[in-house]
Amino acid sequence: MAEGGTYTLVFALPNAAAIEVGALGTHRFPAGGYCYTGSALGSGGFSRIDRHRRVAAGEHDVRHWHVDYFGGHPDVELVAVERTPERDCECAVAQALGSGPVSGFGASDCDCETHLARFDSIDAARERARDVHRG
Repeated sequence: MAEGGTYTLVFALPNAAAIEVGALGTHRFPAGGYCYTGSALGSGGFSRIDRHRRVAAGEHDVRHWHVDYFGGHPDVELVAVERTPERDCECAVAQALGSGPVSGFGASDCDCETHLARFDSIDAARERARDVHRG
């Protein structure tokens, strides 16, 4: 089995944008840094991150999850990834990162408010994700 665990994707959105997020509908996202937290505990492990990178780069058009719609938007850039190997701490990490602009984002299979956190700057998002995963 490939190594897996919990991961956080750090995205940059330089300018505010209205983005359609699947069944959650269209939402206005303010400019800033965003952290999406997910788990990669299945047989593919962290290879799921490679899929997210392909979506963000425009190399994969299939949209299954909320993060596919957000990360695949042309104004959004994937700038960093943080990982906690071999641990299922997805909800704890998401809660430690804070809330975001869309209730239910990435959280349809748990009791969390959201798995997408927003920060005023990209650097703040990157730093907070790093600190939470290392903490």
